[in-house]
Amino acid sequence: MDNLADLRREYHRRICQNILAERQGMPNNADRGSRTSQRLARGIVTLLPFPISSSPPSGQATGRLFEEVTAWFLAQAFEMLSHIRPGNWQFFVANSATPVVDIANFEQYEHLAFLSDAVANHPEIAAILGSDYLVKPDILIGRYPLDDDEINADGTVLTDDAVIAELTPLRQENRPPTTVILHASISCKWTIRSDRSQNTRTEALNLIRHRKGHTPHIVAVTAEPMPTRIASLALGTGGIDCVYHFALPELSAAVQESENESQQEMLDTMVAGRRLRDIADLPFDLAI
Repeated sequence: MDNLADLRREYHRRICQNILAERQGMPNNADRGSRTSQRLARGIVTLLPFPISSSPPSGQATGRLFEEVTAWFLAQAFEMLSHIRPGNWQFFVANSATPVVDIANFEQYEHLAFLSDAVANHPEIAAILGSDYLVKPDILIGRYPLDDDEINADGTVLTDDAVIAELTPLRQENRPPTTVILHASISCKWTIRSDRSQNTRTEALNLIRHRKGHTPHIVAVTAEPMPTRIASLALGTGGIDCVYHFALPELSAAVQESENESQQEMLDTMVAGRRLRDIADLPFDLAI
């Protein structure tokens, strides 16, 4: 891709080709029990410049495909922004053929592996601790530590005779070779219902609560067409950094066309309050 606009178009093309489809006479991200949801979903489909799929994937496959195409988009965008956010990155997607890593394999959460072993060997501990610490995000972005040659690439930062910087995980010499630092956790929600939004919030809070070290970026990506439902995940602070819509300008146009004041007011509130952004904003926010 030559630029981010082209990459966003290809992201939408892949979603239209493989995920977005008609089911029971409506787009498969619409709620058949809500006319507003159907109208907004239809409005987004009309504004996307690609035909949608003629064979909708199953519900479970829909979520998996959405995770995979979103991870692909972010990986490509990270390459475009490598001069802004350099590093050796790897993307891990749940329920896919790509490498999958348990949260305990990341530097900030390695201690959870010992906790899992203790729970497995002593069931009575599970009764006390529960399983809230077990977090399984949809997409994880990991950064590998730097060796000393990379650190000294533009000038001498570290010398062999100086006994310093021996604890930081960003220095490869301080950690096992398999160490990966968790940079971001991304929850993908094709649609949003109240129970799903609560699961995402709980996951975010557990990532914050159980870390040792810096907090990774914690975000959600959705294709939900109703702003009032997006609000169940987006409003408030302290857990999720921000929610990103797969097609926010298209959603905004669909909401305006619908002349639904409550949906328009909620959309404006989330955007103005910096709680909802477009998928094209996410790579830049992850580069912070």
